[in-house]
Amino acid sequence: MTTDGIDRDRLLDIRLRVQSVVRGVLARAFELGFLGSMPIDDQIDHALGFVAVVEAGLGRAPANVIDLGTGGGVPGIVLVACWPDARVVLMDASQRRTDFLKETTDGWPIARHAEVVRGRAEELGRRDDLREQFEVVTARSFGAPALTAECGSAFLSPGGLMVVSEPPEEMTQDRWPATGLASVGLAPLQRVRVVDRFGYQVIRKVEGVGDRYPRRVGIPAKRPLF
Repeated sequence: MTTDGIDRDRLLDIRLRVQSVVRGVLARAFELGFLGSMPIDDQIDHALGFVAVVEAGLGRAPANVIDLGTGGGVPGIVLVACWPDARVVLMDASQRRTDFLKETTDGWPIARHAEVVRGRAEELGRRDDLREQFEVVTARSFGAPALTAECGSAFLSPGGLMVVSEPPEEMTQDRWPATGLASVGLAPLQRVRVVDRFGYQVIRKVEGVGDRYPRRVGIPAKRPLF
């Protein structure tokens, strides 16, 4: 598993695709307490890192993507802006956050293919219209590696990519052990740094996930696979 980088010029190119309305949406989410303390422009750049990593991995924009625990819309809202022709599903367990996201996307012409889904990943990952239906899964702060892997694999189609935000200082292979990932059909692919600020772990789905996974609500966190 290698560590690669994406430079500032690439990030600037992608930033040109983000409509000005995105900053206003995220500023409102920030005011509502749906985002962390990072400045809005930095949160947008962090979300654009997902775009850069996915497009580098696929060689193109994805046809469909689901953002786990999208919260106030990072990176989900930015993904919608950058990939208007893709099916982008924004998933979160909070009714307040999903109501906000639904209101936002309903009034946004570019979000014609966006969907907002409320629920727990352990349950949604067993829905026929969501299970192993996405070539990309993104996760910014969904949970610990084992939880993210178990829940995320349920949505990811074989051959697809999962991109997970990582604290740069913790970008070590030990966080994503090959043996543990293999239990849910995944394999670590590479670690990526974007403009030497943001870190991402890229994981590939190498085979279908077994019927056992994801386990019932709460169990993946309480009894992690690795």
